[in-house]
Amino acid sequence: MIATLSIVRYPSYLGWAGFLSMALFRLPLWLSSKIHFYKLMGCGRNGTFDKTPDWRQWALLSISETANAGFRPTFVKAWWKLFGVEIWELQLEPIEGHGTWDGKEVFGSLPKQTNYEGPIGILTRATIRLSQLGRFWSHVDAIANQMASAEGFVTSVGIGEVPWIKQATFSIWESKEQMRQFAYKMKEHAEVVKKTHQEKWYTEDMFVRFKPLKSSGSLNGKLPFEIKL
Repeated sequence: MIATLSIVRYPSYLGWAGFLSMALFRLPLWLSSKIHFYKLMGCGRNGTFDKTPDWRQWALLSISETANAGFRPTFVKAWWKLFGVEIWELQLEPIEGHGTWDGKEVFGSLPKQTNYEGPIGILTRATIRLSQLGRFWSHVDAIANQMASAEGFVTSVGIGEVPWIKQATFSIWESKEQMRQFAYKMKEHAEVVKKTHQEKWYTEDMFVRFKPLKSSGSLNGKLPFEIKL
């Protein structure tokens, strides 16, 4: 099983085409027998984890069998070509994780830990309780700033299905150990993780680690992550 994450950025003044694509892409993606699961998502301002949407930047996550990794319906590819979008595409092998998305283990049954210690992609997503929106968003900026300066951090994008409520972050780290140092040993981050459970911020959540297989294209004029052979 392979996950493909495409982050696409539309030229200035064409953000409306990205917004429209969120509706138009659903049918060809749903009809595709090569895609087992997909999500069309928006991004926060400048691609960050922010409450303000970035109307130029959008995301498509899909899951396929290995033989069809990176498959995109013809209509989707033609749309992106027509509007001259910039695309950064990642192919990812899910290796560890827990939780559900729309009530399903969309990446299959994964172990919580493996022996893999190389470069790693992290997807965290959650459906936030309406009563906890204020608590959740009040902690976002501090954690995002800490992550950006953490040792081993490469890049991240804030993505989501529903603004403010169904949110996700995808980040890349140079190694799993460096990701662990941030996640579990940085006091502020560890305290927020603890609060999410104690105060029941989420109605559903998921945490998945990936082995990056391929990184291609560009975003804002550069390749955010290069896989070193």
